[in-house]
Amino acid sequence: MDANELRGKTPDQLRDELTNLKKEAFNLRFQQATGQLENTAAMRKARRAAAQVKTILNEKAAEAAKEA
Repeated sequence: MDANELRGKTPDQLRDELTNLKKEAFNLRFQQATGQLENTAAMRKARRAAAQVKTILNEKAAEAAKEA
């Protein structure tokens, strides 16, 4: 998912997306710990996607504070 798609979402939708990404990252870490993880790049992608969602949430919060 690219940044333009994320910017079109509401903060509630972004929080849900962040929750899903954190769960995915947890599951990937668990798979790595048990030796079942085959695609190690998936961990990096999940972490980066979560960071991207957090960044956009912070941007939206700053815009809301600026308007108020």
